Amino acid sequence: MASTPSVRVSASKPILQVQDLQVYYGESHALQGVSLTLDRGVLSVVGRNGMGKTTLCNTIVGLMRARSGAIRLDGRDISHAEPYAIVRAGVGFVPQGRRLWPSLSVDETLRLSERVGAAGQSWTVERVYSTFPRLAERRNNGGGQLSGGEQQMLAISRALLSNPRLLVMDEPTEGLAPLIVTQVRDLLLRLSSEEDLSVLVVEQNIGVATSVSDSVAIMVNGRINRIMDASELARDRELQQRLLGVGRHGEAAEPEAAPTLDRVDGDPKVYRVSRIGATAGDDAEPVYRADRLPNRWGLRGAPARSPDAATRPEADERAVFTIPFAERVGRTALVVGTFDTKGAELRFIRDRLRALKIAARTVDLSTSGAISRADVTPLQVAAMHPGGSGAVFSGDRGASVTAMAEAFGRWVERERGIGGVISAGGSGGTTLATAGMRRLPLGIPKIMISTIASGDVGRYVGSADILMLHSVADVQGLNVITEQILGNAAHALAGMICGLPTPDAREARRRLARPAIGITMFGVTTPAVQAIAKRLEGDFDCLVFHATGTGGRSMESLGDSGLLAGFIDLTTTEVADMLVGGVFPADADRFGAPIRTGLPYVGSVGAMDMVNFGPRESMPEKFRGRRLVVHNPNVTLMRTTRDENRAIGEWMGARINRMDGPVRLILPLGGVSMLDAPGKPFHDPEADNALFEALEQTIRQTARRKIERVDANINDEKFVAAVVDAFSSLGPRRERRA
Repeated sequence: MASTPSVRVSASKPILQVQDLQVYYGESHALQGVSLTLDRGVLSVVGRNGMGKTTLCNTIVGLMRARSGAIRLDGRDISHAEPYAIVRAGVGFVPQGRRLWPSLSVDETLRLSERVGAAGQSWTVERVYSTFPRLAERRNNGGGQLSGGEQQMLAISRALLSNPRLLVMDEPTEGLAPLIVTQVRDLLLRLSSEEDLSVLVVEQNIGVATSVSDSVAIMVNGRINRIMDASELARDRELQQRLLGVGRHGEAAEPEAAPTLDRVDGDPKVYRVSRIGATAGDDAEPVYRADRLPNRWGLRGAPARSPDAATRPEADERAVFTIPFAERVGRTALVVGTFDTKGAELRFIRDRLRALKIAARTVDLSTSGAISRADVTPLQVAAMHPGGSGAVFSGDRGASVTAMAEAFGRWVERERGIGGVISAGGSGGTTLATAGMRRLPLGIPKIMISTIASGDVGRYVGSADILMLHSVADVQGLNVITEQILGNAAHALAGMICGLPTPDAREARRRLARPAIGITMFGVTTPAVQAIAKRLEGDFDCLVFHATGTGGRSMESLGDSGLLAGFIDLTTTEVADMLVGGVFPADADRFGAPIRTGLPYVGSVGAMDMVNFGPRESMPEKFRGRRLVVHNPNVTLMRTTRDENRAIGEWMGARINRMDGPVRLILPLGGVSMLDAPGKPFHDPEADNALFEALEQTIRQTARRKIERVDANINDEKFVAAVVDAFSSLGPRRERRA
């Protein structure tokens, strides 16, 4: 591999030197030997999301600690200095997302920041007001009451008041309107030309990055991949697309050539990315599907994100960088909700938590535009929406709630140190809060106090471990009922947080734990699952999921979260319910986790002979003449037909074709359930063969993706042995226990 280049913007004495910086998030290697030198002027750093740009900024200003390497400011080593000392040494920081104090006015923020700076230097509050007249007009407004552009002006001013020699700016134009972006760009040019100030700017906007500096450093997978002339990068659209995934907007798309680029010294491996759902005709080799993106740590099959499949389409954007679970968990409770309508109730919860010595942070998800005094304002959350805050505060309540829910989900995915999440509200508040809760890993406590918690809450809970608590009375004002319910919920969350293991205990438990595998089961496949689990329990922690729609989603959610070592998807009957119309359906993302993660997958067609309905009298009229078995007074089973099985096999086969990990599909020729054995009511070899043939005709078999026929019923010992042998042959990870 080529040595990491060192960035140099020609001058004699460098203001900033970064040498061989090695930074980790837990076990994840974020910065891998980054070296750069900024003599004077402006240096832009660009790269895709998740490449380490923000980590580089945070490490320079002392918010992250490098495991090794050096950072020098004007020759002085600041690698181990505290953040306040780094500021006093001459480094100003404009963080991504602004991070203003919402409870302080503009003037209070500036006066406080001025006290940090060196006395008698060039930047004063008065000069800030003359430079940014808009801030002077809004001097008495709180930080949370400003527009995105005004917030960025205030964030830059706060950094300038420390009178820095080096200004580090992380995504200064993120979420801003084009006019404000132009103003920020002009300010950067003016600062670098008129002030004795150097700027390191991390920027996604290629136009800004290439216009404010002469040279641009490109980060790929935690490394400085190359340094090039800014004007050359601005002209080279093909290079922008290859390394940064961007191009110039507003131009007609050019035909995409086959990716026959030769690798040169220092180049990353280049893929043409095919979006999920693309047809086979869209693919030209080599191709890397976007459902499993390459990551900086080379983790084979690492999931891009733990999606909420019940509410998000399969083709949704997925992040390359997932924060390690150990860094997600902390001791701070997030009290979230619509503070414009439920402020008293939510603050009551916050106060109860603090009285119990639990740190609490308030997050406002209001969409009304009202002034917010929460620790995290609606504007800060809304800025995380892909369309910016304007997509959230659209004036259409329904659209605003939907957009804020998406923004909150994205916001909470970036948060670290979460001890738990609690909220209270009606249907709108429940929709907003649970959208973020579902994005959090299993094990982080989640409590939703809701007026609708006594009904069907499946769409709010999904496959997450959310505790739904019925509010009994409406969440509207504090009274003898609501205070008791809200207080109980606060105490419950406090107990959950106190019961969370310490990092040391969590690591010790991880070292002792067996790798977990997910197994799907139905009543009619129970003997097979019990026998499989008994054979594997010495090496694996066998987690069994009831295939009732939510069971499959729960298993796949754990797989996406990185908590499973493989799948034994024996009972896929949820697909039959989805395609035929039963009450236990899968969703369109079924088999999505094996597709995304590449984990070992052994599947079968357990209980595909049946579709599930409620009481017999609730059966749809069109199915009344079909072959039925009354399983119990509340469950009626209907035998699938030859044509239905053929359609099921084609759909399932198309999904299995997208699995890039090791796959074995085991077909039981003697019947797919207890009821499909010879002499049993659902025994129908013709229908089963239609299923098997559709799978074999659809699935593209390779060395890693194979189909095996076994002449036995799914619950027979012979079939169990075949499943266990297949799973063992795929080589899922086994950890040695201490």
